[in-house]
Amino acid sequence: MRINHWLLTACLSAQCSFAQINTLPAYQPTTIQGDWLIRPVSQKAGVFQTKGGKELVLANGLISRRFRISPNLATVDFQNLSTHEQFIRAVGPEARVTLNGKTYAVGGLYGQKERAYLRDEWLDGFTANPADFQYTSFTVSPLKPSVNWQSRTWTLNRKQPTGQELSLHFAANQADLQGIDVTVHYALFDGLPALCKWVTIENKSQKSIHINQVVNEILATPEEESAVVGKPEQMKKPQRIYIENNFAFNNAMRYDLSDQATHWKTDSLYTSQVNYNYETPCVLEVYPGLGVGIDLEPGQTYTSIRTHELLLDSYDRERNGLARRQFYKTVTPWTSQNPIFMHLVSTDPAIVKRAIDQCVETGYEMVILSFGSGLNMEDASDANIKKFKALADYAHSKGILLGGYSLFSSRRIDDETDVIDPKTGLPDKGAFFGNAPCLASKWGINYLNSLKKFITETGFDLLEHDGPYPGDVCASTKHPGHKGLDDSQWVQMEMQKGFYRFLNEKGVYINAPDWYFMDGTNKIALGYREVNFSLSREQQKILNRQNIFDGTWEKTPAMGWGFVPLTKYQGGGPEAVLEPLSEHLTDYKQLMMQYYGAGVQACYRGPRLYDTEETKQTVKQVIDWYKKYRAILNADLIHLRRADGRDWDGFMHVSPTGKEKGLVMLFNPLKTKVTRTLKLPLYYTGLRETAMIRQGEGKSKTYKLNRNYEVELTVEIKPEGYGWWVVE
Repeated sequence: MRINHWLLTACLSAQCSFAQINTLPAYQPTTIQGDWLIRPVSQKAGVFQTKGGKELVLANGLISRRFRISPNLATVDFQNLSTHEQFIRAVGPEARVTLNGKTYAVGGLYGQKERAYLRDEWLDGFTANPADFQYTSFTVSPLKPSVNWQSRTWTLNRKQPTGQELSLHFAANQADLQGIDVTVHYALFDGLPALCKWVTIENKSQKSIHINQVVNEILATPEEESAVVGKPEQMKKPQRIYIENNFAFNNAMRYDLSDQATHWKTDSLYTSQVNYNYETPCVLEVYPGLGVGIDLEPGQTYTSIRTHELLLDSYDRERNGLARRQFYKTVTPWTSQNPIFMHLVSTDPAIVKRAIDQCVETGYEMVILSFGSGLNMEDASDANIKKFKALADYAHSKGILLGGYSLFSSRRIDDETDVIDPKTGLPDKGAFFGNAPCLASKWGINYLNSLKKFITETGFDLLEHDGPYPGDVCASTKHPGHKGLDDSQWVQMEMQKGFYRFLNEKGVYINAPDWYFMDGTNKIALGYREVNFSLSREQQKILNRQNIFDGTWEKTPAMGWGFVPLTKYQGGGPEAVLEPLSEHLTDYKQLMMQYYGAGVQACYRGPRLYDTEETKQTVKQVIDWYKKYRAILNADLIHLRRADGRDWDGFMHVSPTGKEKGLVMLFNPLKTKVTRTLKLPLYYTGLRETAMIRQGEGKSKTYKLNRNYEVELTVEIKPEGYGWWVVE
């Protein structure tokens, strides 16, 4: 009777679904002509029907994802339309959930025998499993922003992403799951070969359910390589699908080392694979490794990790980096904010006001009260708030933004507060940074509330947050924010992300040394070794250019920050610092030109920006230059040659839609003049026949592009100097 009831329900659901799907326009496959990285795409994302109403299609001219909807729903096609590359070799469920200790597939079709490839003519013979969550209906809506972002600073892209959201609704047949609705969401972006996928679980029943785990993406993809023997960790993962989710941490300053939820699995049912032991990594699953572990009460909705999938069309490092950078600028436009700031080492009102006045004089836009300045945002007392509100009001009256530094992790509070090591049951040094407080402890909850109160009531414009939640688990059963070990990581992560979204939506800029970009942070470090800023200025200049070069393959210039020690930092002698600034003006200017020439903001950490009129005019000259070319200097970087101290090095900004199509920065570390003829790669400037190039503010000269979209440019760079060229 149970099976017959399921069959009747499935038939009725299928009839309703077919009636619903026939209201959609028929899918007419189209492919964008030209290069999406150069020419903006006009075609919009849409949801369509095809195969006589048997299938749904999500497409935007760059990629498409197709779903068979009966007898249950499953992805049957996922393509990069520019290359026609297929990313599905076998059907599977849309998601997998473990509720009250039992695991259920969400959607899915069965019956595929050959799992190396999938043919359309097989689909009609596939079956469903009544034990799975069954597809019931879909809804289509315009894409909603994941963060209701505000900006108070200079921003390259002020537009929120647009597109279409397809929500696929599922319900279960089991009596104990009645009222538990699962929805699989897909957001397809306009103008980008990328989509976002996540799962929500709504509890409409009268009892709570325990969510052990949610796997929000399952893709059986073609393998990247054939290896007869070899373990999964030794073999290449698929390279032309880039996955980024918002469950990333560990202070690496790079996403691929911070990602905690992307897992490449083997497929033992794929018996025709080359690997003898069936250990090819060819199944993508996205889930938090330690699980969810929370109770979902009646009336509540759980939202999973958000998984972004960017389909790449190349194995070229630069092109794939450009694709990722365009992805960030589109999906997380707040990462294109890039205010000009200094790091002030004092909170003495007179010194703060002097720094604000110097910012006005030189064109700086923000003062950050640095670590070691004496700022304590955890002190939300009336007196402390009054002091810093007065300083923020003064800054705002001058058109300057003000913010400051706060440390969360890598510190010990007390036995009651610190994370409890599940192995020892003690608050010992088992955290990522040795010791760390639990964000869901009484102290941690108060810490977040204090920072919210301080920032809101003072009117601060920035939080530099050192040691945001780094993924520590906590076995305490006494902390009010979590129940125990199982939910400790998920709960703390949600608290941290919620805090950043709160700030972002109030227009507060966020520097944080971890990968929370998807939930509202603006900037992370380029990547550096702190003790390097105790080295000589000569060393720092070359090392900084290496950091810029290495830190901008995946990140945009606006997403990374560097460091310039105006005063002593981490040791080092007079040869390491710039104070007195007037005595080291050549080095000061070149360090500024290196960073601003890359579009990268550095933390100029000290008590002042200038000490003499000549220093002031030098700083102002650099900032005026940066602001004049700000759009192109914040555009993508093409990596020309990495600094090695042996010959020239440099990089080039490109912007096919900008006034300036390119801006080249070249450096000479040698003590003799260099003359070189370079082949400048101009493909990503959008120029095709000729380019007008001038050195500095000089006269332009016409150059003809060769078949590789290059021009030959002869340059001279003075000893231990630099130069810049504009491409129009």
